[in-house]
Amino acid sequence: MKNWWIKFGCFLTGYNYIIVKNSSEVASKAVKRYTSALIIVCIIWAFVGYTFTSRYLEGNLFVSITGAVIADIIIIQIERQIILSVSPNKGLYIFRGLLALMMATLGAVIIDQIILKQDIELEKLTYIDKRVNALLPSKTLELKNQILALDTTIQSKENEKQSLIDDIGKNPIVRSVNSQTQSVQVPIETQDSSGKITKTYVLKPSTTVQITNISNPKQSFIGPLDTAITSMRQQKAAKDDSLLNIRPALVREVSSKIGFLDELKVMYGLISDSGVALGFWLLWFLFLLFLEMLVLFSKIGDKENDYEKTIKHQMNLQIKKLELLAKMGERN
Repeated sequence: MKNWWIKFGCFLTGYNYIIVKNSSEVASKAVKRYTSALIIVCIIWAFVGYTFTSRYLEGNLFVSITGAVIADIIIIQIERQIILSVSPNKGLYIFRGLLALMMATLGAVIIDQIILKQDIELEKLTYIDKRVNALLPSKTLELKNQILALDTTIQSKENEKQSLIDDIGKNPIVRSVNSQTQSVQVPIETQDSSGKITKTYVLKPSTTVQITNISNPKQSFIGPLDTAITSMRQQKAAKDDSLLNIRPALVREVSSKIGFLDELKVMYGLISDSGVALGFWLLWFLFLLFLEMLVLFSKIGDKENDYEKTIKHQMNLQIKKLELLAKMGERN
């Protein structure tokens, strides 16, 4: 079990298991210490990655687990920059400290949004109410303009319909005049100088006029007008109903579009207005910051052990070997 734990620790930290196995207990304890610190940080960030993916990216179980795994991979790779550095400089320590500060801030924000969920939901009611009040006048004016336009159109159609009805009442029967022109042969007699009469035929147009009484054709226009008026009245009724329920509809619309940044604004307002909330957020922030700095402080406090000396010795041997090969190449 001990060897498996060290193997797992070497896998996380990037240490060479063969070298650690042949080193002293100090090197093994260093691996165990770094492993413990990494596991604590990974648990926290797995929760952060899972929660963020599930809640704000709306991922399913598989996607949320993938988000947690990606977060842990990123954390491990960041921590390895410190753990695997043989001779880290101050710049690396400063950079890691700033990165820890940013990561602690992000972690505290996301975790507090989960822990303070009920309080945030209460504050969200006020936030949503303010946004609804800001949107309500323009939405109401838009609906009223649409209703007014429909009223005007309906009145115009009603006037047109009444005009047709009046005309039909005055003239229920109208005369229909149909004229038809045909070419007919008309005989023409001519007499020559000898007195002989010659008959010829020429085509001349002949027009026949037929007058009949029919029902006023404007009656056919009333049906489509009634259909159009009924449709517009239905639209107006729907608009009136929307106007009456515009506030609840706006509340539902705004509530469905509350995202991460909106919740962040709500939480900022909650923290800035409440000393208890601010103290709780600072507590989580400091906790995450110290966890992020745990590996860094462990590295700073460590003295060089035989594992690191072995690595440096191997590096020196390799450098000497390369230099020797270079000299032999120059002689040849």
